[in-house]
Amino acid sequence: MSVSTQVSRSGQGDAKITRRVLVGTVIGTTIEWYDFFVYATTAALVFGELFFEPLGRENAVLNQVVAFATIGISFLFRPLGAVIAGHLGDRLGRKQTLVLTLLLMGGATTAMGLLPTYAQIGFWAPLILMVLRILQGLSAGGEWGGAALMSVEHAPRGRRGISGAYPQIGAPIGMFTASLAVSVMTVAVGMENFVAWGWRIPFLLSAVLILAGYIIRRATEESPVFEELRARRRELSAPLRVLVKKHPWEVVRGALVFAGNNAAGWVLIAYIPSYGVNTLGLAQGEVFAVTGLAAAGWVATTLWSGSVSDRLGRGKTFQIGYVALIVWMIPMFLLIEHEAIWSLGVAVVALTFGLGFSYGPLSALYAEMFPAEVRYSGTSISYALGTIVGGAFAPMIAEILLASTGWSPSIGLYLMALAFISLLAVRGVQDRRDAPLT
Repeated sequence: MSVSTQVSRSGQGDAKITRRVLVGTVIGTTIEWYDFFVYATTAALVFGELFFEPLGRENAVLNQVVAFATIGISFLFRPLGAVIAGHLGDRLGRKQTLVLTLLLMGGATTAMGLLPTYAQIGFWAPLILMVLRILQGLSAGGEWGGAALMSVEHAPRGRRGISGAYPQIGAPIGMFTASLAVSVMTVAVGMENFVAWGWRIPFLLSAVLILAGYIIRRATEESPVFEELRARRRELSAPLRVLVKKHPWEVVRGALVFAGNNAAGWVLIAYIPSYGVNTLGLAQGEVFAVTGLAAAGWVATTLWSGSVSDRLGRGKTFQIGYVALIVWMIPMFLLIEHEAIWSLGVAVVALTFGLGFSYGPLSALYAEMFPAEVRYSGTSISYALGTIVGGAFAPMIAEILLASTGWSPSIGLYLMALAFISLLAVRGVQDRRDAPLT
């Protein structure tokens, strides 16, 4: 039986398999992104003080810049993680590869919760922290591509966009869960105790979440479609050099398409909460509540945009999102400068429309950009490179811009420039939503 025939049957005749795949991808990506975001949230609040103490004695801004830079370091290793996962995904299967990435991410995150601080072991503390952060980057680079392709390739042609949006909502759900965990701990033990020891609890909680995710992913059987796709890729999968030789511009375009969204997303996730608490003096609990509200809006607009892309096309849906981001950036930062929790809430919730519409259709867009024999590697590497160009150092750049200009809308100008580049890149993507994936 041909792959195309089985894909069709999976999408139209076996809804249970499709639902099982979608549930598995949502749960897995949520847990992965919880681990990734709990680091970003904590780094924004306390890691400068706990792990980079000597810098803080001389320059508090430099201390925070370095803490934000540690967020970006892991992004540099995402392409390597994507290459490794692409290779393992072709040989071992996507399910097993996704289990491995889940365990790697969870192990690194749990270890962070046990790590001594600079005051306890000196320079070994930031060094070990960086090693664990690199392991997180390797894991994140391998996770997304497999989850995205599992969701899209099991869907019928007319529902690739909405199906591919499901692993995407793992990011905002993970952001909400991480923010909730940190917020509950700060309220429960107080900020002084949170800095002393309470920050460790959200990291250690990862061990429980990873166990649950492992059970769910191991219990989900591979569908016959996936088995034949894996067999076909084992026969046809080209080395990495073939991807680079035959499809370099698709990889570059794919990275640029995602860069603007990723930068704006990481400013929302890591920079704005820190700015609201440390610079504007807003209550930390209220700031995290607003972040949770933004996460809910991001989930809704991500799913909505996936559905819209099935009707309008991926490129047009992305363009709507990027135009919305460009238009909103300066008003958003002007609203935030009101130094009120209501204005912060309006600013970030409105941001999620543009974020969702330039994020939800990404899985389907990438799957339709690359031929089957290089799709896993092409998708994963494009995504990983997009995070380097976009969000890797966006919080750090935002901190530098604010320190040098004293004007927060300068951050908006930076994000607008990246969004405009992504807008130009996505305009050149061919509409292939009605084309077969085989």
